[in-house]
Amino acid sequence: MAEAAFNVSFAGPLVTVQDGGRPGNMRYGVPRSGPMDRLAFDAAHAALGNAPGQTALEISLGGLILQCTAGTVTVAITGGDFVVDHAGQMLSSWTVITVHQGERLAVRAGRAGSWAYLAFAGNVQANAWMGSDATHSTSGFGGGAVASGQLIEVLDASIRQGRHGDIRRPGFRTDGPIRAVIGPQDQHFDPVSLDRFTNETFEVTDAYDRMGMRLAGPELPLKNALSIPSEPILRGSVQVAGDGVPTVLLADHQTTGGYPKIATVISCDTDRLAQFRAGEKLRFDAISSAQALADVRDFLVHRQEYLENLGVVRGTLEQRLMRENLIHGCIYD
Repeated sequence: MAEAAFNVSFAGPLVTVQDGGRPGNMRYGVPRSGPMDRLAFDAAHAALGNAPGQTALEISLGGLILQCTAGTVTVAITGGDFVVDHAGQMLSSWTVITVHQGERLAVRAGRAGSWAYLAFAGNVQANAWMGSDATHSTSGFGGGAVASGQLIEVLDASIRQGRHGDIRRPGFRTDGPIRAVIGPQDQHFDPVSLDRFTNETFEVTDAYDRMGMRLAGPELPLKNALSIPSEPILRGSVQVAGDGVPTVLLADHQTTGGYPKIATVISCDTDRLAQFRAGEKLRFDAISSAQALADVRDFLVHRQEYLENLGVVRGTLEQRLMRENLIHGCIYD
C-alpha cells in the first residue's frame, strides 16, 4: 500500500481538515461544517477522480507550506485565485500536479478569494467525529486545525499523470449581486431596513471566519424584535443584531439564534460569497422563493455536468498530443 507523508512547515490560521460535512445533526446543536466553497472543494476531488466528499485541506488567506517527506502523490488545488509554489515552480491554483519526496509545496493567497482546497489522490488520515473528518472550527472537533510541525499522512497514495494540468473553472457561477429571499422575520424590521438591504451597498469586514461574515453598510433598524424566541438557523441566514449590523452565517454557524433574520442567501450563492475578502463590496438582490428554487435547480444541473466533465481522464501528454492530430501531412527532404 503506497503512502505519502508531508511535514507542515507553516500553516496560517483557519487552515483545517474538511470533508463533505456531517449533515443531519442540527437537532443536536451540530452544524454540517465542511468546506466554505463546496463547489471548489468538489471540483478538486472530481479533477483527481476521487469519490465525492473525501477529506482534503481547506487553506485560508494565511497560506500553507508543506514538505513531502515520503512517497509521491498527485494533488489538486482549487478555490480562490491563490499562488502555488511547487518545487520552486510558480503556478496558479486550479491545477493538478504530482508532488515527490523531498519537494516543497506552498499555497499562498493571490489576487482574489479567501479559501483554497488541497485534495490528494489518496486517503488523508484524520480524526473523525460523529462520522466525519470535517473540522468544526469553534470547538476543534473533527480533523482539526492544521498546525506547523504536524505530519499529514496519505494512505493509498497514487500518481495520476493522466489528470495533470489546469482545471477548468466553473463558468456558470454568476458575478452579480448576492441573491437572497427576504425573511423569515422581515416583519420585525423597520420598512426602511428592507429598502436599504436591497438597494444599498455593503462591505465585508475583517470580522469574518468560518462561522459568519459581518458586513458594514447602512444601518438596518429593528422594531423591538430582540426578545423573539430562539429558533433554528441555517447557512446563509442574514441575522441582524441590536446595532442594526447584518451578519451572514456560513459553514460553522450556530444551529439556533434569537436575532431576527432579514433574509436568507440562496445556497448556490453562499459559496461565492464566502470567497469575498475584507474590504470587498457587495449588493443583495431580493428574489422570490419560486425564483430561488428555479435558480438553485438550474445551478445544480450545471454543477453536475461540470463535475462529470472534470472527472474524465485526460491521458498522458503523449495521448493528448495524439488526440489533437497536430500532424496534417509530411515533407520529403
